[in-house]
Formats: sequence, structure tokens, C-alpha cells
Amino acid sequence: MISLLRGTLFQRATDSIILDVNGVGYRVRVPTTTLSSLGDLGTPAELYTHLHVREDDLSLFGFATQDELDLFEMLLSVSGIGPKVALGILSSAPPNEIRAAIAQGNLEILSGIKGIGKKTAQRLVLELKGKIELGEEISELSPLDGEVAATLINLGYSAAEAQRAARAAPGVTLEDKLRAALQYLGG
Repeated sequence: MISLLRGTLFQRATDSIILDVNGVGYRVRVPTTTLSSLGDLGTPAELYTHLHVREDDLSLFGFATQDELDLFEMLLSVSGIGPKVALGILSSAPPNEIRAAIAQGNLEILSGIKGIGKKTAQRLVLELKGKIELGEEISELSPLDGEVAATLINLGYSAAEAQRAARAAPGVTLEDKLRAALQYLGG
């Protein structure tokens, strides 16, 4: 199995790269978070990889950190979640925020991710809640912050943006926090 690739960034697309490893070009599908962390074409790059094997296809998925790879593989263990959906989940927010949403059972945040409906979000929480370990840097969203984040997601913001804004916004009422969160996001 291919677990790590180290080479030169040869080509970049919207959801994948080609990594030149000693003259062999590997097409690796990557989340947007990893794509944005890679340098310019011609620069060295290192990716932790997962080789997904199907009867008619071999696909490499790459990640900037071992943490992203671990979460990707955990997401694949959920019935109904394939590699493309798992990659989409990882593209929506940093791993710690995805873990927090699953651990908190925050269905609004999870179902706000493109490609994830209410039933899939429920399945994620049901199958992974006990397996998720939160780091110390993650604090749970209060019920009010959760409402603010869910409203922001419904307005079109990503789950990561919504959670950050909800945590940062001062206020004691939903209206005050939402107004402050929108100002936070706007400027």
C-alpha cells in the first residue's frame, strides 16, 4: 500500500494534483485544505496517502497531515460514506471542527456540508460519536452558538466559517450574536 508520497508538485487541478516522484507522476485527490497548503508548481511536497481499491479503479487520496488522513479513514468506516463524500467533508472544515460537530451531535453543522443530508449526518453521529477524541483546543459550541452557526450555514457560509464566527461573536440573545457574527464575517 502507498502510505506516503514525497516529490515535486507537477500539476494542480481543483480537486487533485499530480506529484512527480522520481519521474513517476501520481494523480492524488486532495481536500481543498490540503490543496491550499501546498506550494507553487515545482516545489517539494509531501502527502500522507490512502489507496482506495475498487474492482475497476485504484485511487490515491492525499492529505497534508496524519490527522487529516486518520479522520478520512474514520469517515470511510461509516456505511454510505465513500471516498468522494469523505473528501468533501474534509474540504468543508478543519479536522478538529468536524470532530467537534460529530462529538456534539450537531446535525445542523453536519447537514450543512455539501453532499451530506440529514440522514447521513445522523449516521455520522451515530457511528462515530464514541470513536471521536477531541483535543484540548476544541471547545463545544453552546446551544446559542450552535443556533447562530446553523443560521449562518443556512445563509450559505461554510461550517468552519459559521463555527468560528459563532464562537467569536459577543451577545446574549440570538439576534445580538447573529448580528455580531455577520459583522465578524463581513469584515
